Amino acid sequence: MDSLPDVLRQSMRYSLLAGGKRLRPVLTLATVESLGKDPEKALPFACAIEMIHTYSLIHDDLPSMDDDDYRRGKLTNHKVFGEAQAILAGDALLTEAFGLMAAAAKKEGLPAEVALTMIEEGARSAGARGMVGGQSDDLLSENRKISLEELESIHKRKTGDLIAFSVRMGAHFCQAEPSVLDALTRFAYQIGLAYQIQDDILDVTGTTEVIGKPAGSDIKSNKATYPSLLGLEESKRRLKLLTEDAKNTLMSHPGIEPSRLLEIADYLLSRDH
Repeated sequence: MDSLPDVLRQSMRYSLLAGGKRLRPVLTLATVESLGKDPEKALPFACAIEMIHTYSLIHDDLPSMDDDDYRRGKLTNHKVFGEAQAILAGDALLTEAFGLMAAAAKKEGLPAEVALTMIEEGARSAGARGMVGGQSDDLLSENRKISLEELESIHKRKTGDLIAFSVRMGAHFCQAEPSVLDALTRFAYQIGLAYQIQDDILDVTGTTEVIGKPAGSDIKSNKATYPSLLGLEESKRRLKLLTEDAKNTLMSHPGIEPSRLLEIADYLLSRDH
């Protein structure tokens, strides 16, 4: 990053290195491990995923979006660097992520078709048909009543698509067979929805100090959530069922060594932030 404007570099690093669970890159590396390959060689792809995710958080926190003051226990990017630099930092992280994917694919000697598939799926998962489209519908759902089906559609795109891409990218890196890719994709979408349900639960039951962002922000924004539609106990029941289904999806496929991915699923079920 030596050639970047100093304030832009600082803004990018501020959010990218702010900590957090690193769920998405960990899923990429755990998937590679589950398929018997060296996860260290997939590190650039995992980093690219985290760059895409971090860009989305910077933009989500902006006053025109969720208007949050804290993220991961620290002031949000725009509170430190201003809105303009925050927007540019997000733009830069997203763009650099795809360049990193392409450069890593060349370095590892991946077939061109595999590299192009990764980039195509990344664009779809992060873009208008995926995460961005889900965020758009999420904003439009504020202050109005929506169905459970609409809520699940929002979360599948807003959260699930990038989580699924994290797993699928690890599988593509290993050039996995279609049946293995299908099983891993089902697992990813199941834990992606479970992750979002737990987020909704923590917004009700957690504290700002523990979860690192304002508790009760969904209620403040009058957003539809699983607890608001189903109640807290039913939401917890669905969370547990989804997690068990996700684990069973992996354990039923002989081509996957699932131990690390199962640990991640269990962690998501019990996390408090």
